Amino acid sequence: MRRLVALALVVVLSTTACGATIAQEPPGSAKITLRNCGQEVTYDKVPRRVVTNDTGIAELMFSLGLADRMAGYVIGDAHQADVESSPWKADFAKVPRLASEINKEVVQGASADLVFAGWNYGFSESTGFTPDALKSLGVATYQLTEACRNGVGKQRGIMPPLEALYTDLRNLGVLFGVSARAESLISGYSAQVASAEKLLQGKARPKVFLYDSGLDQPFTAGKNAAPQDIIERAGGANVFGDLDDSWATVGWEAVVARAPEVILINDYADGDSSTPDQKRAFLESYAPLREVPAVRDGRFFVLPYAALVEGPRNPAAIEAFARFLAAG
Repeated sequence: MRRLVALALVVVLSTTACGATIAQEPPGSAKITLRNCGQEVTYDKVPRRVVTNDTGIAELMFSLGLADRMAGYVIGDAHQADVESSPWKADFAKVPRLASEINKEVVQGASADLVFAGWNYGFSESTGFTPDALKSLGVATYQLTEACRNGVGKQRGIMPPLEALYTDLRNLGVLFGVSARAESLISGYSAQVASAEKLLQGKARPKVFLYDSGLDQPFTAGKNAAPQDIIERAGGANVFGDLDDSWATVGWEAVVARAPEVILINDYADGDSSTPDQKRAFLESYAPLREVPAVRDGRFFVLPYAALVEGPRNPAAIEAFARFLAAG
């Protein structure tokens, strides 16, 4: 591990314009500089006690073989089912679950030297849990790229979702000295996505509505959230792909007007509905949606929460959804 880090310090790793970069440092320096959310961020050392927030973020660490670098993870009670279905269930069993909600006390209690989270994935001004607040405590942070603020209010997303996934894998690869593993993952994911894209090649692209939650108003995915690439790479068209945000609230009138032909349901307990069946039952019983093609024709598909936020389950989600669409 030390040799890999040392080698990384004398080489500039160039990827895409928004990808991972590592600055050359003076001989003997252990500092590592990455570009994260549009800013150069320097880390004084390779983190050894990382606290993650949310399922997909923990799985990013696990996919890179970094469970031994984690002091613990934080996930909400509603996402426990994702742990049970996780390809990294064994890693979840080895690493302590610290809490259902992240805060400064949880981080300090774990003696964390890095917090890996994102805006609305743990970071929030309303709770006072922000990168700046953690910096004042001497704790470094890394922000999930899918959730980077884009400079317009609190809107999120600065690059296409799959590019965000690959950027974070490369950045983490550099930071922890596992760049070869990161590139291997990216190569495999790219091949998996390319294979899935062929399934509907040359066919009409069905219009897809991602239903996350909400009864009075639906919560859905714009062009910067992971479902955008899950839908589009699988051969569909996100009916809210024109929203320059990641996750956003819209109106039912807009859903009806855009006439989705398929509804992709996010499987997690959101406070209104605890199961995908309950969400489907609501959509089928809601009068304004009665003539929406997806509801009329009963075309629903379900994916787990951890597959619909940025994380290493995204490529498999693309493949699964592509097979569903290809089956008609």
